[in-house]
Amino acid sequence: MAARRLAAEGARTVVDIGGGNGLLAGYLAREEVGTVDVDRAGHVGHAPRPAVLRDALRLPFRDESFDGAATLWMLYHLADPVLALKEAHRVLGVGGLLAVSAVSRHNDPELAPFLPGWGKRVSFDAENGPEQLGRVFDVVDVQRWDRPMVHLADHAAVTLFLRGRGLSEHDAPGLRSDSSLR
Repeated sequence: MAARRLAAEGARTVVDIGGGNGLLAGYLAREEVGTVDVDRAGHVGHAPRPAVLRDALRLPFRDESFDGAATLWMLYHLADPVLALKEAHRVLGVGGLLAVSAVSRHNDPELAPFLPGWGKRVSFDAENGPEQLGRVFDVVDVQRWDRPMVHLADHAAVTLFLRGRGLSEHDAPGLRSDSSLR
């Protein structure tokens, strides 16, 4: 959905901040949109080129370098997401579009036993995100979805999902055979 919206709004160059393995870049390539993936976790080795190993708080690009930017499923990993939003704003051109996605603290009730207090301790979610975006951007358009967005097919998928929510390898149940999540 983010790729379609960015392309529909006329973005021809997009920086995917926290782009990980380049999934968004792949979708944008189908829309003939050029993308640069930026990630500090090292996943960019698997992303389409160009990909840059950098921190979201210090992007290596000039001001107003991109038509679009994305911070999908990553702002809750940062202690102060507003700093990353300011950096995204800096590299966006006038009239540029930022696509942001975040979970709701009410998502995934079936995983609550494995994520105790998760919704109360994240720095950015669907509930507090619009206010934080409003500190940096003049126009904030919130679209909410109430439908399944991911399919967790096996233990490895559950592990990856829970690791994305901040659990360690030891605590993510998909890695342990004694897990009660089956």
